[in-house]
Amino acid sequence: MPLWLDLLVRVVAVVAAFLVLPLVVGQMEHKVMAHMQGRLGPMYAGSFHGWAQLVADGVKFVQKEDITPRDADRTVFRLAPIVALFPYLIVLLAIPIGPGGLVAQRMDMGLFFVLAVLGVGVVAVLMSAWASANKYSLLGGLRGAAQLLGYELPLVLSAASVAMAAGTLSLPGIVEAWSPWWLLWQAPAALVFFVSGLAEIRRPPFDMPIADSELVFGYLTEYTGLRFAFFLLAEYVGIVVIAALTTVLFLGGWHGPDPAHLGWLWTLVKVFAVSFVIIWLRVTYPRLREDQLQRLCWLVLVPVALGQLVLTAVVKVAT
Repeated sequence: MPLWLDLLVRVVAVVAAFLVLPLVVGQMEHKVMAHMQGRLGPMYAGSFHGWAQLVADGVKFVQKEDITPRDADRTVFRLAPIVALFPYLIVLLAIPIGPGGLVAQRMDMGLFFVLAVLGVGVVAVLMSAWASANKYSLLGGLRGAAQLLGYELPLVLSAASVAMAAGTLSLPGIVEAWSPWWLLWQAPAALVFFVSGLAEIRRPPFDMPIADSELVFGYLTEYTGLRFAFFLLAEYVGIVVIAALTTVLFLGGWHGPDPAHLGWLWTLVKVFAVSFVIIWLRVTYPRLREDQLQRLCWLVLVPVALGQLVLTAVVKVAT
């Protein structure tokens, strides 16, 4: 098989596998939140416990009228949903699922690539906010820009600690170098990475750019129909991306019983477990204020990440 065709097949296979996960995570959010709040959740879309609710929602969004505000910058307004989703899909190409090269594209600097692409998310927020010509959208966009730019630093610092410990920027290489010992001495970096990841995908309690009780729906206020569905899908794909990166960097990826044959299964189990925690946090904690958000970033997460980086450097030099 030609090299380009082999690469294309692997890319399609991995992206297809990871595109199924957001749908499952979306349905899991419906049901998990419902049971945590003493409700049944979706029950009628699909013959078993409303399993087709997310599909029904997608059909509903397609049927809705696509409205573009009169004063909006039409080109930027229409491109923003694509820009919001595209970086997450690109990141999925570099995330290893199992041993033996089970990854769409193995990169020697995969971690650097992933962090660089994730930084594009702020562009989509600013595009949608500015192009909407709406004061609530603009306020949400400014909140989002301050949040994403601030939390990039602890996210990168915590990831750098793992790369230093493993001695490589390759994501499969980091998984291969992982040991259960990391659960102890890289735990602060794992916590910082996870919290910063929540802020990056704007999930509660870090959903200030949307803040429906304050800003109508933030930078998404003017979006309807399929374009709104793209933003919603981007959120679910973002959950999968953060869960997968947390799994690869800190939870050992495919390591588990019989990793040679069932490594991909252990990866998926860990991804679903981390996704469950992300959904759980939405139900548990209220939204932070903007000052609390920035204080958490600069006075807590950044110092902890820097301390972890120093600790990792000392341990590596000592060993």
